[in-house]
Order: sequence, then structure tokens, then C-alpha cells
Amino acid sequence: MHMDTTIITGTATDMTTDLHHGSPLTTPGLLRLLQLSSVSLPVGGFAFSQGLEYAVEKGWVRNMAQTRHWIATQLHETQALIDLPVLKGAMQSAAEKNEARWCEWNDLILASRETRELRLTDTAMGEALVRLLKSLDVELPDYALNAEGDISFVALYAWPAVQWQIPYESAATGLSWAWLENLVAAATKLVPLGQTQAQQLLSDLQTLIPGAIDISHAVAEDEIGGSLPAMAIASAKHETQYTRLFRS
Repeated sequence: MHMDTTIITGTATDMTTDLHHGSPLTTPGLLRLLQLSSVSLPVGGFAFSQGLEYAVEKGWVRNMAQTRHWIATQLHETQALIDLPVLKGAMQSAAEKNEARWCEWNDLILASRETRELRLTDTAMGEALVRLLKSLDVELPDYALNAEGDISFVALYAWPAVQWQIPYESAATGLSWAWLENLVAAATKLVPLGQTQAQQLLSDLQTLIPGAIDISHAVAEDEIGGSLPAMAIASAKHETQYTRLFRS
């Protein structure tokens, strides 16, 4: 989908939001972004391994190098090609207060989840984010407020991002960082990795985030999607894994 680069107006406080490059991230916006991407945000992202727990048990991921490959592949194939393009479209819809269009983005990303567990990861975090944003007086779509269906964490993330004047590039960075930090934390427990190795992984993999965001700009709406068969199999098999640390 082609995204216009003009500044869009029309949030709850009549603020302006440039979803691309023209609007700098202000200090209040940065602080809100840090809040949204904090590991302490009570949305439960730490409870899911996105197939990694089964991959470790089967020996697909056994060391730091294999962990890096597992995560980097997901960053390129799911974050860059699904999550971030949907975030961009959802922010556009939130800025325009077009709830019907936002619901289409919400449905699209949930339809892109390849397993029940991967869908649950998104919707369980989305449900928790609804509760949190209500307590922070963030304006939300009626669809989320009335709990008419499953809410994607990624799609819902767009609403506070727009209202707190966080440009798309910054919002995408925060969303990707939170995803990366949770997955590395899971790998630290499962592989296992030492704390120093975990920090080395974070230092290495975070350098891939700007490239993923660049890719997301070029993904048209009808091109959104991707498939990682091994991760999907691992996620599906995790549901019946004999011992589990992470939610399924």
C-alpha cells in the first residue's frame, strides 16, 4: 500500500503526526516510546517463546550462533514483512480516526499468524494492552473497547503511538526492540545463554532493525505476508511438548 508522506492531522488533541521522516521525536514522545517498549510493560510478552522452546528441545537451536540465525530470520521474514507494514497502516488509520480501516489491519495481521499459539501471542498481549491503555486514558477504537473480537497487540500499538506523537520510524523501532528483547530473554533461559552472550546478541541483532524498517516501507498491502515453516511447526508442536516453561 502506498503511504502518503504528508502530515496527517486529527488525533484526540488535534495533534499532527507524520508517519514518516518529517516529524522529529520529541522528548515527551521519546519517554512515551520507552514506556511502550519497556520490558516492564504489563502485557505478558515474556510468557511466549514463539516456537523457540520446541526448537531448543529438538536440537535445532543449540548455541549462540544458531540463536542469532533463528531470531534474525524472524526479524526479516515476520517483523519486516508483516508486523511493521501492518503497524504503519494501522497508524495511518488511527491518525485518520478511521476505525473501519484499522479493523482491516487488525484482521490482516491476525490472519497472518500461522499457528494458534502465534495468534494467541498477539491477542493475549493485545487484550492486556487494552486494559493498560484504558487506565492511561488513551483513546481507543470502539472495537477494542467493546471486546467484539480478538485484538492484535501490533495493531493496537498504533493508537498510543499516534496520540503520543511518536513517528512511525520510532514506533517501529520500539515495537521491534520489545519483540527482540523478549525473544533474547527466552533464549537466555532455554538455550541457555549467559547474560554476557545475551547482551552480545542484543548488540548484534539490534543493528538489523533499521534494515527491517526500511524493508517495511516497500511492502505494499497486498504483499504483506510470509511463512517460516520450521517456526510454525515448532510453535504447533510446542502445544503438546512434555515440559514447557513458556505459554502455549
